[in-house]
Amino acid sequence: MTLRLHNTLTAAKDVFEPIEAGRAGMYTCGPTVWNYAHAGNLRAFLVYDLVRRHLQVSGYDVTHVMNLTDIDDRILDQAMHAGVTIGEYVKPYVAAFFEDMGALRAQPATHYPRATEHIPEMVEMITELIENQHAYVADGDVYFRIASFPTYGALSHLDRGGLRAGARIAADKYDKESVSDFALWKKAQPMDDKLGAAWDAPFGRGRPGWHIECSAMSKRYLGETLDIHAGGVDLMFPHHENEIAQSEAANHKQFARFWLHSEHLADATGEKMSKSAGGFTTLRDLSDAGHDPVAVRFFLLASAHYRTRLRLSTEALHAASEQVRRLREFADRVRRSAPGPIDDDDLLRRIGEVRAGYREALDDDLNLPQGVGLVFELAREANAAMDSGRIGERGRDALLQLIDDFDAHLDIVRSEEPGLAQEVERLIAEREAARKGHDFGRADQIREELRDKGIALEDSQDGVRWRRAR
Repeated sequence: MTLRLHNTLTAAKDVFEPIEAGRAGMYTCGPTVWNYAHAGNLRAFLVYDLVRRHLQVSGYDVTHVMNLTDIDDRILDQAMHAGVTIGEYVKPYVAAFFEDMGALRAQPATHYPRATEHIPEMVEMITELIENQHAYVADGDVYFRIASFPTYGALSHLDRGGLRAGARIAADKYDKESVSDFALWKKAQPMDDKLGAAWDAPFGRGRPGWHIECSAMSKRYLGETLDIHAGGVDLMFPHHENEIAQSEAANHKQFARFWLHSEHLADATGEKMSKSAGGFTTLRDLSDAGHDPVAVRFFLLASAHYRTRLRLSTEALHAASEQVRRLREFADRVRRSAPGPIDDDDLLRRIGEVRAGYREALDDDLNLPQGVGLVFELAREANAAMDSGRIGERGRDALLQLIDDFDAHLDIVRSEEPGLAQEVERLIAEREAARKGHDFGRADQIREELRDKGIALEDSQDGVRWRRAR
């Protein structure tokens, strides 16, 4: 099987071939920790998780680097108004980010570099750009000279006709030669030292611009050329274009071979979710409204292809919760059921076809929704076959393999909390013993205890099954 990924740089699905056989290096744009991550951010972060998981399924040893932007204009402004340093200001939002990622079952990245911890690498790259005439100093600020990089705009297929150099103008409070040039370094302002946001550099005391952070940190952990760079589609221009320009101008090598961009998440009105615009929903908001983070994960990953715009709604989240319930109950039934007396050869063939189709869908630019659709179709057939005893040892093993296949990406089947499954099973066993001993009072008490924990019991011909209940 061949993995093909839609490469924004080529505008085509390209066969993925890493620089080093068997290894894949991936850099993904993480949060700017000036506030809580909203659901649109979380969609992008979960797409990174999907990419990483499928690379692992495909046999690659993955090094995943996700940066934390802990210094920018918004952080400085908020810290100044709060009367704290930027380090103190971002601390709760960094903690909240990791809590959200844990609740959403995202695999931890290999490295989480923070911008403020990699200033020397940024200063070194900026110095190189100044020396080779790709950057210049203007009144203590440093700018990248876009006119010096002829291929600027190749990623977003930008018409360079709109990027004309002109007289030096004032823009964004900084002087520069051309309106299109972007800041690499910003000279220190009176409050920056008090906020812990200024560093010494050969070109003057100050702080880094946003774009140089990713170029310096990705080089530090993954080298001069990346296998994959991923981010939300809103980062394509100018952030990723600027990363390419400064990295390739400094290193004289291709910056990233594959560029993956996930589409926006829209709010209930259809507008793109945005913190700066003031309209956004966090995972905490969704949890407070009664939505299971695992259902949120399923909604963000499996409701639509990652390159398709997705709309957040209560109805869509309820539908995702129901789909999670169905898949969990299907997996639970397969694991609990004793093999039937016979194996239906036609069903065995169908299971094999679905497993192959599921893998083919994921290999085709991570089409998880298509793959999950195949699983749901088979689950209906398999449930009917289990009802009639047509799934024997081979069929059960094949279904268990299929469950492992889809849960390698979805990660929704396992119980939510460490030790939860064992505790529930212990109480179910105690309840069954009480019922056999005609201690129905204790049996009912256990059911109520589990209900208080958010666990619903269902008695069936295959035994007692349990599920998370809202």
